Amino acid sequence: MTSAVLAPSAAAGSAPRSRAALRRWLFVMAALVIAMVAVGGATRLTGSGLSITEWKPVTGAIPPLSAEAWAQEFAKYRATPQYDILNRGMSLSEFQFIYAWEWGHRFLGRLIGFAFFLPLGWFWWTGRLDRRLGLGLLALGVLGGLQGAVGWIMVASGLQPGMTAVAPIKLAAHLTLASAIFAGLVWLAAGLDRAAEPALPRRLRWSAAALPLLVLVQIALGGLVAGSKAGLTYNTWPLMDGALIPPLSGLFAVKPWIENFVDNVALVQLNHRLVAYGLLAVAALHWLGLRRTRPGSRGAKRAGGLLGLVTTQAVLGITTLLLAVPLWAGLAHQVMAMLVLGMAVAHARVSTLSPA
Repeated sequence: MTSAVLAPSAAAGSAPRSRAALRRWLFVMAALVIAMVAVGGATRLTGSGLSITEWKPVTGAIPPLSAEAWAQEFAKYRATPQYDILNRGMSLSEFQFIYAWEWGHRFLGRLIGFAFFLPLGWFWWTGRLDRRLGLGLLALGVLGGLQGAVGWIMVASGLQPGMTAVAPIKLAAHLTLASAIFAGLVWLAAGLDRAAEPALPRRLRWSAAALPLLVLVQIALGGLVAGSKAGLTYNTWPLMDGALIPPLSGLFAVKPWIENFVDNVALVQLNHRLVAYGLLAVAALHWLGLRRTRPGSRGAKRAGGLLGLVTTQAVLGITTLLLAVPLWAGLAHQVMAMLVLGMAVAHARVSTLSPA
């Protein structure tokens, strides 16, 4: 049974069809993860993330269906520090609005679980997964389960006494793990049945591989910006409080010094800006290198498209900052980050490795 499961399809004529089905499924899963990130961003920006105070993976799939059930849920929320400090006097209809966002976020997570594991079981049972692809998909499934646990740990951090929001480091971890799962899906999909391309010079292979890693670092830093609400301060560009780089005394005012990287809004925002500049520079240099060594090639076109996405994301980030993070801009910036990551991963997969 094991050898049959992990071997390619026995019917040679059906192999291209099965691989195409696998690729489509993986890209659909990647799109669902983007939707999950977008709904999660809206949940955060509307202050809805702490409205459900319990983690019930199975029974929590059903929302309150009666006035009594709603009253019970509202009573649980009124016992939280967020309600007591920020939302005292909130009406039931206002609570139902924020509850709907958080419930929708969790429901979408459950839907993604079904959309992943049911087709995975079918592909596995019919023997359409080779060993490497099967192990990769199982690893992503494990990460998906871990993501659910990390999500609850994040929410629980915001329910502690004196807290009105989740801990920034846990928000960043939740967002980064979602991004890593998305990157894994795109990586596997992009490697299926791809025609080999001429090998690139080593420096261009390295820069192609570095780009998705830089994007992941930038997304993690963006999670810290979101969690600490650093985007609501220093709403000018390119200067921060009249300087390109604020004084070190302000950047490291928190003790111990290591906590400045999470809790000091000036340093958190500065790090996000600096990595953005670095990412833009690497993307531009990579494109120029491919344009010189492989003019007109598919790789050069992909690199140009990636540079365009990175540039658009930089402009959108500046706009979001200058406008003090309105809902539409914050969501657009978050979704665009996933598109940049997806393009960077696909380009790295095709450029640096042989097809799967």
